[in-house]
Amino acid sequence: MKHIFETRVYYSDTDAYGVVWHGAYLRWLEKGRVDLCNMLGIDLVTMKNMDVLLPVTNMNVRYKASAKLDDTVIIETWIEKFNSLSVTFKQVIKSKNSGKIFIEALFDVVAINNDGKLYRRMPDELLKNFETSLEKEDDKCPVCV
Repeated sequence: MKHIFETRVYYSDTDAYGVVWHGAYLRWLEKGRVDLCNMLGIDLVTMKNMDVLLPVTNMNVRYKASAKLDDTVIIETWIEKFNSLSVTFKQVIKSKNSGKIFIEALFDVVAINNDGKLYRRMPDELLKNFETSLEKEDDKCPVCV
C-alpha cells in the first residue's frame, strides 16, 4: 500500500537561493508517514493514549536535485520492510511535471512507551497493520491535494 499526495512549493518552503529548504522536505516526509499510518488504521494520538509512540531512530535522506518555488511535488510513502522491532518507510519526492526525483529517503521507526522504554516486540496490532500494507503493495490512496 502506498500513500501519495502532492503539494505546491510556496515561498515559505524556499531558502535565500530560491530552492526548497531542506527542512521543508522533512516536513512533507513526516506528513507522508503519518498519513500512511492513518490509512493503515494507526492513529498516532490513539496509540499515544495506549502507551505506544513511534519515534524515528534513523533517517537516510538523499538529496538528488532541488525543487524550486511554484513547483508541484509528489510525495510517495510506503513500508519497505518491518520486523518485530522496527519498521522502515521508503519515501520519494519528485516533480509532478517531469517525474524528476528530488529526494529518496528511508526512515526507521521503533515502538516505545510514553516513558521512552523500547518495546522488545512491536505491539501485535501494529504488526498486523504493517503486514496488511505489504500485502496490498499495489494499492494506492487517491492523490490528495
